[in-house]
Amino acid sequence: MVQSRLTGAERIRVPEFAVLWDLDGVLVDTSRYHFKAWRRLMAELGRELPEAGFLATFGQRNIDILRRWLPGIGDADAGRLSQRKEALFREMLPERIPLLPGAGRLVAELAREGIPQAVASSTSRSNLEEILPRSGLPITVWVAAEDVSEGKPQPEVFLKAAQSLSTPPELCVVVEDSVAGVEAARRAGMACVGVATTWPRERLAGADLVVDSLEELSVERLRSLVRSRSSSLGRRR
Repeated sequence: MVQSRLTGAERIRVPEFAVLWDLDGVLVDTSRYHFKAWRRLMAELGRELPEAGFLATFGQRNIDILRRWLPGIGDADAGRLSQRKEALFREMLPERIPLLPGAGRLVAELAREGIPQAVASSTSRSNLEEILPRSGLPITVWVAAEDVSEGKPQPEVFLKAAQSLSTPPELCVVVEDSVAGVEAARRAGMACVGVATTWPRERLAGADLVVDSLEELSVERLRSLVRSRSSSLGRRR
């Protein structure tokens, strides 16, 4: 079930625009813990996991990752191993989740201006329930892996997040660090900012804007990006 605390009045009013955040590698610095958890899980299975193999699937759902790494794996085993990986991940998390540069400032500025925000992540609901409170980020709407039938690069997670904020896709901007996430935003018909924290800038070229960190972004820059893209779509029609 999508996590949301918007009131009825807030759901009816169409916002100026909304921001849909990926979580790991965009807002919080947790990728190292995911890598360690995956590597430990693979070691338990007698397999090695090079960092390149981890990065190639970062941002995707566990089920999709396991099907890629373990061809022929059944749904029951994939579900069991997914739960084991996330349990390992949560064991490794520190009490206070470190934010990536610019994340706290930008989320707070958006909140002050009344811009709706949601986390749209491939991670599990259990992880979100652990990470977000420990991060101190004032985001109370999220869509997790269990809320979608198809993970990134399919657009379902972003479309559900937009729906939960009562915002049309063309008025949403996605902030992503993964190739799969950028592609999912494109398929959802949303503006997209690629943050080069996990992948090099050239791999995120499908985004409307690529930055090295959130410190390069402001509320006005995100607003301008959405307006520019909306105007461009209007002219095409």
